Amino acid sequence: MNQTRVFLIFAWLMVAVLLWMEWGREKAAPDPATVAATQPAVPHANDVDLAPPPAGNVPQATVPGQAGAAPVAAMEAATTAPRVTVTTDVLKLVLDGRSVLDADLLQFPQTKAAGSPPVQLLTEDTAHPYSATAGWAGQGGSPVPGANGFQPAQPVTEVVLAEGQDSVQVPFVWNGPNGVSIHRTYTFKRGDYAIGVKDEVVNTGTVPWQGYVFRKLDRVPPVISKGMTNPDSFSFNGATWYSAADGYQRRAFSDYLDDGNVNQTITGGWLAMLQHHFFTAWIPQADQSALYLLSQNGPRHVIEARGPGFSVAPGQKVSTEARLWVGPKLVNQIAKEDVKGLDRVVDYSRFSLMAVIGQGLFWVLNQVHKLVGNWGWAIVGLVILLKLALFPLANAQFKSQAKMRKFQPRIAQLKERYGDDKQKFQVAMMELYKKEKINPLGGCLPLLIQMPIFFALYWVLVESVELRQAPWFGWIQDLTARDPYFILPVINVAVMWFTQKLTPAVGMDPMQQKMMQFMPLVFGVMMAFMPSGLVLYWVVNGGLSLAQQWWMIKKHGEDTPSKVIEAK
Repeated sequence: MNQTRVFLIFAWLMVAVLLWMEWGREKAAPDPATVAATQPAVPHANDVDLAPPPAGNVPQATVPGQAGAAPVAAMEAATTAPRVTVTTDVLKLVLDGRSVLDADLLQFPQTKAAGSPPVQLLTEDTAHPYSATAGWAGQGGSPVPGANGFQPAQPVTEVVLAEGQDSVQVPFVWNGPNGVSIHRTYTFKRGDYAIGVKDEVVNTGTVPWQGYVFRKLDRVPPVISKGMTNPDSFSFNGATWYSAADGYQRRAFSDYLDDGNVNQTITGGWLAMLQHHFFTAWIPQADQSALYLLSQNGPRHVIEARGPGFSVAPGQKVSTEARLWVGPKLVNQIAKEDVKGLDRVVDYSRFSLMAVIGQGLFWVLNQVHKLVGNWGWAIVGLVILLKLALFPLANAQFKSQAKMRKFQPRIAQLKERYGDDKQKFQVAMMELYKKEKINPLGGCLPLLIQMPIFFALYWVLVESVELRQAPWFGWIQDLTARDPYFILPVINVAVMWFTQKLTPAVGMDPMQQKMMQFMPLVFGVMMAFMPSGLVLYWVVNGGLSLAQQWWMIKKHGEDTPSKVIEAK
């Protein structure tokens, strides 16, 4: 049996299997109706002492890590606090001072249909609520604002970022007993999905006040259809967080607590919840520590950062800041936040190497898009650049295949000579390879080397919100959705079929030949449900490879089979 052909079969099958595995790996959380109403409490570490806050010489307070501490991981009760609707050029949000309850992404319609409502990222929907909360927990009997504690500092119910304004602030305040107050200010900037949230604790009373801030994301994940035609099921859905010590980490909703709680004290990190194309994230003040925790209460999934903790003496005040991102995975805007590791929310892979390859590919794709102004043609341009970069590898692959093709008649003679004695046939064939200086792996290894690039590009095209609903031309009006008329998949089948005809079938038995004949059809069916941008890449790449292979056969396969036989 020819080793080159075996490895080629293995390579094609591995592509198919891995693609299917990648598609099915990230599953949606189970339907809330099927989840138990309560779960055992998650054990946490002992109380964690946080670094002193930078604002003044104030004794620090500890931040408890017990699961039952304060209302941090508990289900939020419905609030009756006054609400303020804030509208910018990119966001429309509903705040109650403590939480962002609703968030519409005004520049991202749900569908391409005229009049489609915008994507609603945060929502009070009773079936699948999703909120971002910044609250306070008291210690030693110190009072804190409850769910209805924050009040608008000004009697307003609606704030709009007007034309000509670069930013707008929305202040809230909680006035507690004993002269303690917490002043919270939300800051919204034009064209920005990052919301500034600053808290200032002021103690004008006569007794010390102790407490800590907690920032959390709380969600009942929606049930995502597992069908291959649903692009939302392609991407990672779950919680992620980042620390300088451990880097980027993530936990899917479907196995949220399978590996236990996080329970890490982190300085300069962030936490987020991801879904296809969009995410929310808390980015705490970089020089203040917090205890990061995961918890689950029935269908509700929570990731939070508890801290920093403060002990505020009479006559003193402290402050803490954070940013709340509510929006799309726009690479350029995420980079402007200048937060280490935040670019990983564009989740090309859990593996760092694949993520780096994906980031590099998107950078090239973005640069090409700046030149051509169309994401479809940018994909075509990216393919051409990749083909140029990988030309030496592909050249070695096709040169080896062309040389193998010349010796097919000779291999057929050996097969006929030795009949069913496969061992002698293998020995004779390897002697022929050695004599003619043919590397049986020469056509396979270049293909395997190119595979990581294909997988990385797959996730780039799936994850990139820049391509969401972006048209190419004609019938392709959304590069992240499947081809509605299956034209590109059919072209891909034809390209693969012609490529197969040019690929040497040396030493292959009838069963293998039948398997290989079905490969274009198998891939055609699979590609029919992939994002059309990926199929476009595969068609252009396959077409250029076919042309290159034909040229190499013409260049290195001049001898006819009869001449090869006579020479032997």
